[in-house]
Amino acid sequence: MQSNCSMVGVDNLMRYLELIIYMPIFLFGLILNVAALLVFCIFLRKWTESTIYMTSLALMDLLLLFPLPFKMHAANNLWPAYLQPLCSGLESLYFIGIYGSIYTIMCIAVDRWVAICHPFKAKQLRSPKAALGTCVGVWVLVLAAISPTSYRFREAGQMDFHCFHRFSQKGWSPAVIICVEVFGFLVPALVVIYCSVRTIWALQQSGQRSLQSRACVKIIYSSLSAFLLPFTPSHLAILLQFLVRQGAIQDCSNQARISLFIQIAMCLSNITCCLDALCYYFIAHEVRSTKHSFRISMISQRRATFSTSEV
Repeated sequence: MQSNCSMVGVDNLMRYLELIIYMPIFLFGLILNVAALLVFCIFLRKWTESTIYMTSLALMDLLLLFPLPFKMHAANNLWPAYLQPLCSGLESLYFIGIYGSIYTIMCIAVDRWVAICHPFKAKQLRSPKAALGTCVGVWVLVLAAISPTSYRFREAGQMDFHCFHRFSQKGWSPAVIICVEVFGFLVPALVVIYCSVRTIWALQQSGQRSLQSRACVKIIYSSLSAFLLPFTPSHLAILLQFLVRQGAIQDCSNQARISLFIQIAMCLSNITCCLDALCYYFIAHEVRSTKHSFRISMISQRRATFSTSEV
């Protein structure tokens, strides 16, 4: 359903806000992620599960950053119709970067939960080879799910257009939005929250207050922040804009607020590229403390076993 409400004021405001938001995100995100790749690939010679996941996450962040200059240009300039295939390709890279980051962060949370809460099973389940296979699986999944879908977001044969804006009705179909909301955000969010809470609880129950334990808790909080802060507002905004496109919200003032909200939320969601740097900062501590975390969990489980047998 097409709205008759004018969004000219919102669009004019966003032309300036996008530049203000995107430029520092692009510069800092590029520097931090390139530096992270150099550290993981050159200075940390031994590949562990953590460094493999973080390398994949840095690559996803760079994939998200690559279309940003084109997105900034498209905010202030119409593109000719013959550039639609290029626009669809850039939009695919952008969404692959976003949802690839979401699923990679989810895999990191699951891997850490297994390592700390189930140390005996971790010896069979965790390995650099398994981590590499998981990362490859995430890349294949997001490429297969997003690439074919994004090319249907625009009507063929339309005139000059704003890339990254004004998707066709197919892009806002219930099937697409339900998949985005449920499988793109809600399911990974629940997994990340559950694994994070259980891991923090396990560390606290271990009775240890070492530097390694505190570093591991910081890693968990930074990963959780890098997930929830950028992606929760953007997916709430997508849901609200979907209601607008379906005609459930018809008041023009509310539509204007939602239009402004979704554009700002989508801009700020790119800050995940910088927030992930918190994970990179703590990764050296995690690499050094992985074996120590195993020992903490094993000692904790042994204490629980002994105390149970004595009752």
